[in-house]
Amino acid sequence: MTYRFSALLPAAALALAGSVQGASAEEAVLRAISAFQASTVFYDPFQLFVDRVNANGEGLVKIEVIGGPDAMPPFEIGNALRSGIVDLANTTAVYHANLVPEGLAMTLTNRPMSELRENGGYALLDQIHKDKAKLHWLGRLSENIQYHIYLSDYPENLDFGGLKVRSAPTYQAFFNGLGITPVQTAPGEVFTALERNTIDGYAWPSIGLFDLGWQEKTAARIEPGFFQVETGVYFSDKSWQALSEEQQDFLTEQMLELEAENGRFTELAKTDFARQEEEGIRAYELPAEEAAEFTAMSLEQGWKPVLAASPENGAKLRDLFVK
Repeated sequence: MTYRFSALLPAAALALAGSVQGASAEEAVLRAISAFQASTVFYDPFQLFVDRVNANGEGLVKIEVIGGPDAMPPFEIGNALRSGIVDLANTTAVYHANLVPEGLAMTLTNRPMSELRENGGYALLDQIHKDKAKLHWLGRLSENIQYHIYLSDYPENLDFGGLKVRSAPTYQAFFNGLGITPVQTAPGEVFTALERNTIDGYAWPSIGLFDLGWQEKTAARIEPGFFQVETGVYFSDKSWQALSEEQQDFLTEQMLELEAENGRFTELAKTDFARQEEEGIRAYELPAEEAAEFTAMSLEQGWKPVLAASPENGAKLRDLFVK
């Protein structure tokens, strides 16, 4: 736990007390934290959610955002929710996979949220979150956004073997299977690592590249992409249960309306790809057979930790989350 996280605890604890009292009165005041910096592409959908809740729920529910990753390290948010330090968070299951490894299913799905809500996938994963970590998964804020491998030099004949690529635990096994040497580098250090040639590239979503300035050291984006970026709204189940049924129904309704608009991310990706091309980042298309093998390996390796951590539920989730 860092100093800044510790410094947040007294204020957040008081905020929680206030929000619980608010739930029994007319208006519930909920304190939120974000794993993503304000004014970035993965924060914006959450800001839209907050704005709509506050505009449409006046007198019923109000959300106050008390900080971002500068106030609480993203990997601490799951524990903060579980212990009730904050009421809700804009985060990703990747950041609390130590608590709920099954949450990675959302990164591996190729079904839209509308189908997962209909086929029982959402209900199952929400229940797993409650049972394992006392969290309530309200819904998904981003869809149809894949990860890509970006390289500092455009390859003539791509050979993954020997490449050093900035990675994350979520797709480390996949990179190992490709022959890539995964390198753990903080986002703030990636530009320098590219500049010094200590890494050959990095994995990042199809959007958000320009928030970080990495385009200056990037020449190629490998196609196809892999996995899916998942961000969502997660509640402390204690805070959720303290709300009235009317308040819960209202928040769920706001999330469902936002999820219905998630098709906009496809257009965002197209816009970012066009801008990448303007900046000199060219798409490198794997041949059809290699692309199929690439995609198959990503799913095979991606599901391994989920199935290993939870064989029974992992198998159920895979059946529900993958077409």
